[in-house]
Amino acid sequence: MSPYIAEFIGTALVVLLGDGAVANVLLARTKGKGADLIVIVMGWAMAVFIAVYVTASFSGAHLNPVVTISLALAGKFAWTKVPGYVAAQMLGGMAGALLVWIAYRQHFAREGDADVKLGVFCTSPAIRSVPNNLLTEMIATFVLILGVLYLASPQVGLGALDALPVGLLVLGIGISLGGPTGYAMSPARDLSPRLMHALLPIPGKRDSDWHYAWIPVLGPLAGGAAATLLYLYLHTH
Repeated sequence: MSPYIAEFIGTALVVLLGDGAVANVLLARTKGKGADLIVIVMGWAMAVFIAVYVTASFSGAHLNPVVTISLALAGKFAWTKVPGYVAAQMLGGMAGALLVWIAYRQHFAREGDADVKLGVFCTSPAIRSVPNNLLTEMIATFVLILGVLYLASPQVGLGALDALPVGLLVLGIGISLGGPTGYAMSPARDLSPRLMHALLPIPGKRDSDWHYAWIPVLGPLAGGAAATLLYLYLHTH
């Protein structure tokens, strides 16, 4: 499998299983309707675990544009590969969101709350405040990238890892920092599904909340850059 196909498939798996967990808890008439938030957090952690397990030996299992850019900034990944990886991840996120809609299509049709339908695809803040929401995404992604940089091998990123530590890292972040904004930490996890929400023929849907959409992109990028700078500082002093 080529690294770019692996990144596409892996990111599609992350979004399919992660957003699938959200759909199972939130949408009308599902078997998991009304389950606790911990189910969603566990769903995302297991989504990352499975996707890393499947793709690590082929691409290093970045599965997130912020991971790819941060590894490149840290000198652990070639800049020439960054555009292809990011494109594969963003398209994979769109594919995963499409599969969630196909799997839960009847439930989307029966769900009467347009906010819930949007919430299956992308994040939104519990309390809307631009500076605080941005800071929360920065902090969560800072923890993610700092963990990734210390776990990753110099050659291929996460490829030398067992998948479990990465899943546990995402689990810990979700439990501790997922409350304010939903801990997007990745444009492929938030922007790509948000685009699919806008494009798909979902009955009774609302707008895709584009006023908020830049926060789960800029916040993670800034948090990832800050974690990388700290990592480089610690390794040169």
